[in-house]
Amino acid sequence: MNADLGALSVAAVSIGFFHTLLGPDHYVPFVAMSRLGGWSRRKTLVVTLLCGVAHVGSSVLLGFIGLALGLIVFQLETSVEPATKIERTEVRLADDSPLQKIETGRGDVAGWLFIGFGLAYLAWGLVRAVRSRSHTHLHTHADGTMHAHEHAHMAEHLHPHAAGTSMTPWILFAVFAFGPCEPLIPLAMYPAAKGDLLNAACVIALFALTTLITMTGVVFLMSAGVSAVKFAKLDRYSHALAGLVLLSCGVAIKAGL
Repeated sequence: MNADLGALSVAAVSIGFFHTLLGPDHYVPFVAMSRLGGWSRRKTLVVTLLCGVAHVGSSVLLGFIGLALGLIVFQLETSVEPATKIERTEVRLADDSPLQKIETGRGDVAGWLFIGFGLAYLAWGLVRAVRSRSHTHLHTHADGTMHAHEHAHMAEHLHPHAAGTSMTPWILFAVFAFGPCEPLIPLAMYPAAKGDLLNAACVIALFALTTLITMTGVVFLMSAGVSAVKFAKLDRYSHALAGLVLLSCGVAIKAGL
């Protein structure tokens, strides 16, 4: 099984890397929420890592269910003849298993959570942007000189937003706990179907580790780039833009992109 383990390891690392890198919903929300919430680099990476653990961990749990299904297939292989019947059983379990249906359902939940949270945050961000719009005051002095200054009332009227942003990490955590890691299912079931639990555990560990490293790495690089750019003119719309990003991620998930 050494050759199989080598091939599966390469597949686990490659799929984990590209599955994460090609899915903006794995990192864009953290960068956006970090910017608008004024999170430190450390907090951003910790939140990303925790959400990544929830994202991968819930799928690893399903992966263990996949191991159980794989062992069922392995037992069928050793007890059922002819081989053609066994092959049909393997295909049926891989394509129409309860595990696959559960994972698909989790993807639907994650998509709707992203859409709902994105819409709510977008609406709140737009209201906040309108209320924080600055206006100009003109002052005339006794000597006839005049000067103007801009003034906003956002700080005077809206105070609860700090509590709202403090809830964001937990909302993201819940979303990613329901987020699917579909490629993990066949990666876990294949070695388990051959009765090799050690290979299955190695594959799951490699996939999870690669996913977490990729998520935190991309967030680190993107947040560093975002922090280096000044958005003075757009700061008023930062919450609305973040809501739009989350909404877009949800739509992308539902569209299967």
